[in-house]
Amino acid sequence: MEKKLKIGIVCYPTFGGSGVVATELGKALADKGHEIHFITYSQPVRLGSLRKNVRYHEVNVSDYPLFLYPPYELVLASKMVDVAKHEGLDLLHVHYAIPHASAAYMAKQILKREGINLPVITTLHGTDITLLGRDASFEPVISFAINESDAVTAVSQSLRTDTYKLFGINIDIEVIPNFLNPTPINEDVVKEIREEYAPDGTPMLIHISNFRPVKRVMDVMEIYKRVNELKSSILIMVGDGPDRSKAEQFARDHQLNNVVFVGNVKNPMELLSAADVMLLPSESESFGLAALEAMASGVPVVSSNAGGLPELNRHGVSGLMSNVGDVDEMAKQVFYLIEKEERLLKFKGQAKERASAFSLETVLPLYEKLYDKVLNS
Repeated sequence: MEKKLKIGIVCYPTFGGSGVVATELGKALADKGHEIHFITYSQPVRLGSLRKNVRYHEVNVSDYPLFLYPPYELVLASKMVDVAKHEGLDLLHVHYAIPHASAAYMAKQILKREGINLPVITTLHGTDITLLGRDASFEPVISFAINESDAVTAVSQSLRTDTYKLFGINIDIEVIPNFLNPTPINEDVVKEIREEYAPDGTPMLIHISNFRPVKRVMDVMEIYKRVNELKSSILIMVGDGPDRSKAEQFARDHQLNNVVFVGNVKNPMELLSAADVMLLPSESESFGLAALEAMASGVPVVSSNAGGLPELNRHGVSGLMSNVGDVDEMAKQVFYLIEKEERLLKFKGQAKERASAFSLETVLPLYEKLYDKVLNS
């Protein structure tokens, strides 16, 4: 793609995988000379300081006495219209079907009345499908928003299959996996982390999530409890969410003094680089970005075999997998990895090699090719 585009990117600006991927995609496109306009209610956490070819447009939602809940979708659609008109956007790339794709459809129709054609690309990340898909009240809107997009992508084959199964979709969904754009790691910081948490070479396990029930955080605690009985180890819990307090109470009740809750971390790569094994026993993962970040850091992953994880985490290569809820087997797998240093080092190398298949250099051209296809159709 030679033409430099003006692209509007709409995403959730939080710590979730969809927001991280959308932000890193925008930054990578900006580095290639495209002009990127982020449209969301706060600055994306991974955006960092002001950078070349990147603009941020805040969606301000006021409280109106008439509404029980702030009308975010309406305000978002209006902001899309405003940015598209005054910045001359070539296309909108929205991440998440609801409310972003539905708001984009509204914006597109408004712009069409003014003689402006704004193509919309929708990327599906997971919970907009796997969670909302179980609620029949959302089905008509989600199906409509997806079908009215000019192009649709999903981050895994598993998510693509689920979308067709749960919704009335009559448009092709292209699989473009998540990717990682690694940032330089400060080895001194990694060394400091090891010295603080595991100064004597004790194995360090790590879990990263939003601590929602779907992440099965209590399974993480059960796995660690069993592993620690076999071999003394450390568990670093990264993130925050509804199940954090239960996990903290579990650690107190079972006197698991080597569990450390560090909360949300903007860039977890240094913590990951200090770790030995990643635990991800999720009920469902449309892709598993945290697993990819771990693998890229040379950390093998012990995960469930749910959703898109088998497409990423190769059993016996980049890590090990078990059925959802099988905490005994996962504990055995963790112990298998940390039991012998030679074996752990082998898995660390294999994990890093597997992660290279999901590099920015591999995935970014797929999005650029899609943009080109949509703009020339």
